[in-house]
Amino acid sequence: MNGTAPIRVLVDRKIFPAVGDRDAQLVLKDVSFEVAPRSFLVITGPSGCGKSTLLNIIAGLDNNYEGKVDLGPASDRLAFIFQTPRLLPWRTVYENIALALPDSDPRQAKIPAMLESVGLGHSMNAYPERLSLGMQRRAALARGFILEPEILLMDEPFVSLDDPTAASLRSLLTELWHTHPTTVIFVTHDRTEAIQLGTRILRLAPGKASVVQDASINLTEEQRHDRAAILAEQNRIFAA
Repeated sequence: MNGTAPIRVLVDRKIFPAVGDRDAQLVLKDVSFEVAPRSFLVITGPSGCGKSTLLNIIAGLDNNYEGKVDLGPASDRLAFIFQTPRLLPWRTVYENIALALPDSDPRQAKIPAMLESVGLGHSMNAYPERLSLGMQRRAALARGFILEPEILLMDEPFVSLDDPTAASLRSLLTELWHTHPTTVIFVTHDRTEAIQLGTRILRLAPGKASVVQDASINLTEEQRHDRAAILAEQNRIFAA
């Protein structure tokens, strides 16, 4: 892996144009930050504050803005995990993962082990309709990590899951990140999720169109599963 340079993000302005009788909307303004290699940055804030828009800009999916994003040498090794698993229903779990890789790519041989690591070893020949939503999200994690990305973007990948399933997937994501180090930029509106996963939090707020807080998370792995420690960290960050 060669992603040793930080990601640099500068969004001077991002505006949604006027549509019909709706006025143009300023979504992001003067957003500037760097992301250190192998760190886990969480972008958080309530719905409508520009989190997903910012992630799409970083991914290169939205180029209609003023500013610049520099992904450095890692720009060609980027993976994106969306809110929905986006599995093709006519392909098995194994085939869905394999589709992310070129034919004859040596990483194809790693797919069974990757599926085992996310708890889908016995379901690799199943079709998505046979999987629970939690299992489909596990498949999406496997597809993201099998690419061995330098940068992994994640847009609320555990939204709409029940609490135990979401907690299990957060633990799985942490294990995968430690096993397959990469730079993660993760969007969520869930403050507990932000604290449990992140090494750093950027907080956006509706109407501000910019970053209102940039805070480091220094909890140990044990503390990230301790409700009192999480609550104390939430009070430190979000009460500011």
